Amino acid sequence: MVDSARLLDVLLAGGRRADRATHVEHLPARVGRTAPWPDWADARLVAGYRSLGVAEPWEHQLVAAEAAWAGRHTVLATSTGSGKSLAFWLPALTAVQRAAAADVTPRRGSVLYLCPTKALAADQLAGLERLLQAGDHRDLRPATCDGDTGPTERRWVHEYADVVLTNPDFLHFSLLPGHRRWARLLRGLRYVVVDECHAYRGVFGAHVAAVLRRLRRVAAHYGSDPTFVLASATTAEPAASAARLLGVSADDVVAVTDDASPQGRKTFALWQPPELPGQAAVLGEPEPAEVASLPRAVTGTDDDAALAAPGESHGAPPDGAVPPGAPHEAHHEDAPTAPAHRTATAEMADLLADLVLAGARTLAFARSRRAAESVAAATQDHLDQVRPGLGRTVAAYRGGYLPEERRALEHAIRSGDLQALATTNALELGVDISGLDAVLIAGWPGTRMSLWQQAGRAGRAGSEGLVALIAREDPLDTYLVHHPEAVFGAPVEATVFDPGNPYVLGPHLCAAAAEVPLRSEDLPLFGPGTAGLLDVLVDRGALRRRSSGWYWTHPEPATRLTDLRGSGGEPVRVVEVGTGRLLGTVDAGSADATVHAGAVYVHQGATYLVEELDLEQSVAMVTAGRVDYGTWSRWLTSIEIRGVRAERTAGPVRWGFGAVDVTTQVVSYQKRRLPEMTVLGQEPLDLPTRTLPTTAVWWTAPVEVLAAARVDDGDVPGALHAAEHASIGLLPLLATCDRWDLGGVSTALHVDTECATVFVHDAYPGGAGFAERGFELGPRWLRATRDAIATCGCSAGCPACVQSPKCGNGNNPLEKDAAVRLLDAVLAHDA
Repeated sequence: MVDSARLLDVLLAGGRRADRATHVEHLPARVGRTAPWPDWADARLVAGYRSLGVAEPWEHQLVAAEAAWAGRHTVLATSTGSGKSLAFWLPALTAVQRAAAADVTPRRGSVLYLCPTKALAADQLAGLERLLQAGDHRDLRPATCDGDTGPTERRWVHEYADVVLTNPDFLHFSLLPGHRRWARLLRGLRYVVVDECHAYRGVFGAHVAAVLRRLRRVAAHYGSDPTFVLASATTAEPAASAARLLGVSADDVVAVTDDASPQGRKTFALWQPPELPGQAAVLGEPEPAEVASLPRAVTGTDDDAALAAPGESHGAPPDGAVPPGAPHEAHHEDAPTAPAHRTATAEMADLLADLVLAGARTLAFARSRRAAESVAAATQDHLDQVRPGLGRTVAAYRGGYLPEERRALEHAIRSGDLQALATTNALELGVDISGLDAVLIAGWPGTRMSLWQQAGRAGRAGSEGLVALIAREDPLDTYLVHHPEAVFGAPVEATVFDPGNPYVLGPHLCAAAAEVPLRSEDLPLFGPGTAGLLDVLVDRGALRRRSSGWYWTHPEPATRLTDLRGSGGEPVRVVEVGTGRLLGTVDAGSADATVHAGAVYVHQGATYLVEELDLEQSVAMVTAGRVDYGTWSRWLTSIEIRGVRAERTAGPVRWGFGAVDVTTQVVSYQKRRLPEMTVLGQEPLDLPTRTLPTTAVWWTAPVEVLAAARVDDGDVPGALHAAEHASIGLLPLLATCDRWDLGGVSTALHVDTECATVFVHDAYPGGAGFAERGFELGPRWLRATRDAIATCGCSAGCPACVQSPKCGNGNNPLEKDAAVRLLDAVLAHDA
C-alpha cells in the first residue's frame, strides 16, 4: 500500500508545485459497523461470503437486504466500495435457491441484473461465480447476455440461466421485443437489480424509466411481480429518483443511506494549473494547449464532447452570439486574447507520469475521448524519456474502442500489467477495479455524484488514497477549486430526468404496444400525459386504435424508433481504407463535426485522414498518415421559440421556458498547425442542416435594462455572449448536468422576443429538465454567474470566466465588464 501523504508530496514536487494546490482536504478514516447474517439467508451463500472474507455484512447491507427480502422496492445509496452487491445478491439468490428446492411450483425463480455498461455486467458475473464456487453453490446458473453474446450462448441463457446480467439497451432491443423466447425467465422473475442507477439521468434516465415500465408490464403479462433493488452512489432524494424510474410512489420505495462500511483516510487536493508566462489563450480556440501538449496531431471541434461515446457525456450544439436577423459564423483572425493557464490535460500528464514513477496505480479521468488519448500519449512520452519502455505501462481507455480492446485493457489494469489508465467516464461505472492508490480528475466531471464515484476508485477496501481535482479553464472549475465548501460541504444533487418527455415516451409506447397491445389500464404506468400522446401517435399512423386497445401494425420493429443513449441514429463506423479495419465508431449526431472529409482522426495515438464521410451508409473512410496539424469545424446556428410553457416578469425583464428549435449546420473547417495553433487555411463543407427540437430557458434585456447597465449598442452582443457562456458554465452548480448537456445562443434582437435575449437550452430532443431547472432558479443562477465573472482575476475575459470551450462563434465578441453591468441590471429587478 502506498502512503497518500507521500503521494501528495509527489504531486507537490517537494514544494515546487505547492502553489498549485488551492486546498487540501484530509477525509478521516471511518470504522465499519457490522450486523449478524439474517436467519433467512441461504446457508451456502453465507458460507461462500465467509470464505471470501466477509465475516458479517455491514449494517447498511443488512438493512437493504431485509427490506428487499420483505418484498419492498429498495434503493441503497452509499459510497463507492461500500459492498452494495451483497445487499441485492443475498436476497435475490436466496429466493432463487428456495424456489428451486421447494419443488412445489413449476416456476423456477429468476433474477435480472441491469447496469449501464457491458463491462460492469462482466465484472459482476466474475464476482458472482467466485461467490457461488466458494459456497459450493453449483445449481445456480448465472450468465451475461448482451449485444456481444452469440446465438448459441444466447439460446442457453433463454433456456437455463437463473440470473441474467445485461443492460437496458439489450432489454429494449432484444429481450422485451422477444419476450416469448424469454417466457421462462419472465414467469419466474423474483428480483430485478438496477445497479449504478444514479447514471440514469437526463434523457438517458427518461429512456431507462420507460424501459423499466415496459419490463414491469411484460412481467405482469407472465404473472410475475418482481421486487426491484436499486444501487446508487450517494445522492439526494434517492427514494424519489428510484420511484420515478420505476413508475411507483416514493412511499413504495425503501431508501437506505446510512453507510456503515469502513473508509480509509483519503487526501483530496484541489488543483489549479499555473499561468503560462508570456503566453496567451486565443479566445475561440478550444483547449489549445491540450492539443499543443501532444507530439501527435489530433482531431478537434469546438464542441469537444462531440467525441463522447454512449454512456459518456453527450455534446451540445455550440454556444454563440447571433447578431440581429441571421445566424452567424465568426472569424478568428482578430480574436482577442487573455492570459493562459496550462490546460488540465497537460498538467494531468505530468502528474500521472510522476505518480507512475512513484509506483502508484492510478486512474486519470479526462473529460473527452480526445483528452484521454492526449493524456495517455503525453504520459507515455514523459515516462520513456526517463526510463525507456516504461511508457508501455500506461494506456488510454475510452468509449468507441472495440469490445475486445476494452476487455484487454480492463484485464491488464487488474493484473498489474498496466499501472495507469487515462480514461473517460467510461470507467466511472464500467469496471470494479480495486487496489488503486490515486485518482486524477481533469475538470469537474459534471455532478458531485460523478466526482465521488470517480474519487472512490482510490483507496478502496479501507486503504488510503489520493485524489486530485485539476481545474480546467472553466467558470465552474475555477469557482470550485477556490471554494472547497462547495465540493466538500454542499449537499449532493438529486438525479434529474423527465419520464414524460414526448420524444422519449412516444417511441417506447410504440414498443410497448408491439410487445403486448396497450390497454387503458396500462396508461397510468407510463404517466399522466400518456393518453394525449397516444392520440398523437394514432393521428400520425404510428399506432392503430381499436376497441380493445392500441396496436403496433407495422412490419419493422418498433424498437428501431429510438436509441436509449441518445446518439441520434446509427453510429458512424470509422473504417481504414485498404484494410477494411474497423477503428471505432462516432455518434451520428457528431459525425459532421468530427469525421467530415479532410478531418484528422486519432485512434490509440495514431492519426488518420478522413477521405470520405458517407452519411447514408454511416461510414467514414480514413487513411493512416502523420500530419503536423489538427482540424476544427465551424457551425451556423439559429433558434426559434415554438411554444411557451412558463413565463414570468421581473420589471421589464421577461423570463421564459418552452419548446424551441435549434438549427445548426457544419459549413467549414480550419487547419491549424501544432503546437502553435497557427491557422493554415479554411475549407468549405457541404453538409446538411440538423434541427434539434428541445426546451430552453431565456431571459430578455429590453432597451431600458441595457441603458441602466450602461451598455452601448456596440457592446450589446459581447455582453450578452459573455453572460450566456458563463451562465452555461454555472448552471451545473444547481442542476444535475454539466455544460456539455447544454447549449446556448444570444442575440441583440431576437425575432420572437423582439429584444436582446439570452437562451440556454438542453442538448437533447424534447429536453432533459436542465433548462427548466434554470428557469425555476433563475435569479440564484444569474447571481452565481455574475459573481463568477466579477471575481475572476483576468482583465478582459478568459476561459475561466466567459470563454466557452465549445463556442461555435470563436468566443468573439466578448465583453466581460459589460456582462457584469448587464447582469447587475437584470438582477436589480429580482431583488
